[in-house]
Amino acid sequence: MSEDTKKPAREPVDIPKKQKTRADKQQDHMDRIKRTLTASFLGIAAGVIAFFLQDDPTTGFLLVLIAIIIQRYLFIPLRRGREPLGAKDWIYQGFMTVSFWFITWTILLTTSAPLP
Repeated sequence: MSEDTKKPAREPVDIPKKQKTRADKQQDHMDRIKRTLTASFLGIAAGVIAFFLQDDPTTGFLLVLIAIIIQRYLFIPLRRGREPLGAKDWIYQGFMTVSFWFITWTILLTTSAPLP
């Protein structure tokens, strides 16, 4: 082949990502706040329930696992068709739930009067 008939090498084409508008960024921020509040409230609720069911420590741990699982089904109506959460997001949600559960349960256990 002569040099005139050779096809030029294709250079990679940079496809620009869709730029998010201010409204999109605000909506994403509100979605993250809703997810964090959901994890926080479920963790607090699990801590309070674990305090009243203090027969066995494993019950408290099972309650926090149930609270983490419940989040998956609560996020469906909260997200309103947004992209699904990744592994990093689920780890964050689980951490927030466990943290609030542990703090709430610890505070209630240390500040309550001993049971007769």
